[in-house]
Amino acid sequence: MNTPTIHPVVLCGGSGTRLWPLSRKAFPKQFAPLVGNKSLLHLTLERLATLNRTITCVASEEHRFLVREAIENAQTQGRQILEPVPRNTAAAMAAAALLADPDDLLLFAPADHHIPDVALFAATMRSGVEAALAGKIVTFGVAPSFPSTAYGYIEAAEATGHGASRAVARFVEKPTAAVAETLILQGNYCWNAGIFLVQARTLVAALRTHAPDILATCERATAAVSVDGSFVRLDCEIFEGCRSESIDYAVLEKHADVAVVRFEGAWSDVGSWNAVARLHPADEADNRVSGMGSVLNSRNTFVHAPHRPVVALGTEDLIIVDTPDAVLVAGADCAEQVAEVVRMLAREGTVEATEHRRVVRPWGAYDSIDTGERFQVKHLTVKPGGKLSLQMHHHRAEHWIVVKGTAKATRGGEVLLVRENESIYLPSGTIHRLENPGKTMLEVIEVQTGSYLGEDDIVRFDDTYGRCPAAERRDALAMPSAMQPAVERSVDAPA
Repeated sequence: MNTPTIHPVVLCGGSGTRLWPLSRKAFPKQFAPLVGNKSLLHLTLERLATLNRTITCVASEEHRFLVREAIENAQTQGRQILEPVPRNTAAAMAAAALLADPDDLLLFAPADHHIPDVALFAATMRSGVEAALAGKIVTFGVAPSFPSTAYGYIEAAEATGHGASRAVARFVEKPTAAVAETLILQGNYCWNAGIFLVQARTLVAALRTHAPDILATCERATAAVSVDGSFVRLDCEIFEGCRSESIDYAVLEKHADVAVVRFEGAWSDVGSWNAVARLHPADEADNRVSGMGSVLNSRNTFVHAPHRPVVALGTEDLIIVDTPDAVLVAGADCAEQVAEVVRMLAREGTVEATEHRRVVRPWGAYDSIDTGERFQVKHLTVKPGGKLSLQMHHHRAEHWIVVKGTAKATRGGEVLLVRENESIYLPSGTIHRLENPGKTMLEVIEVQTGSYLGEDDIVRFDDTYGRCPAAERRDALAMPSAMQPAVERSVDAPA
């Protein structure tokens, strides 16, 4: 008998505000390098690749290039279903099921979990196949190691007769400490890991019964998808009208035919800085450090310092997280309240609440090194073969200084090679593009000057990554000829 094929689906949503300042809206925790210089999404893809290297990711439009980069780094493949707005797990899973073959066996897994025992994970997932093929929604529970109040619980009842699965008696929301202690002592409760194995047709039928409005909206949104390479875009206007609800509330807590398979290995949803700290070894005083962190005469202190030396002296029960533009110092017992800090900063209009100084782009990234009145300095890193859009700025001029690699620069009607320690000046109004024709990373210091330096001062004429709408391109090409720059003849002298 052939082993049924499992089709992994990674749910890449979530803002990860409890891991601020490392995780922010524009760069949530699943994309941050937290374990061995790999992101949680990268590790999730590698783990699922032991079941099937073709993996579907459901992600936001905003994060599509971050997801694609993780797919490439993990050496997997597959399409990305892009949500124009977040609508929680019920809608995300509905869309994936509707775009799959009805007989497909779908394994839904969050992007931000850490499960170090990959072999045990794969074996546990396969042990749920029989129950899923019998028409059950199979959820996976984790053997609890302590009475956590941060996780939901699943009560397992009698065996289903299908492999290792047992019937689900009930789901328990995040309990108090006393209730959590009682639950784990009973022995038949496990943490809800948010991982599900189900045939596409079974999930669609359950949604039709328990959440028909969500299913109907997703049916219309998936019927009107647009496909751009590996990107599958749901219809924006239709999907925006979908109700936002988790699959637990929308379906699982109402559905009669749900089974649970217990996972006996280590698992973490890395949902707080205390959880991140536990990923690192402790010293004799229960201190843990990451990166360039150091501790002296301290107890139960965690220091996350990937960029520069950070020393904790004489501290106790502290979390210290350093990033280039923000620092968090919190009591260890306040780790679950970090999301409140993010909301406070957002209300105050603090950009760092949601944005990083370093911004990832499909061609690489830029880091805003310094800014002031009428100037801004950025460090650009361009991947091999990467190219920025062919663009123009109305209000700023730019000066590119190549510090590593060789740049291919388009300036007006001329294309130039700019090598290390050479520079090129781009007056405002100049149509230009930066490319990396080499096989190593290109690094460029970009100095911007002008009356307005906002990121929205950009007109794109052509873009490799689909960020150039036809209307924008048409408007740009209609620009008066007087605004077109004179053709320069040579690269500037070395900087």
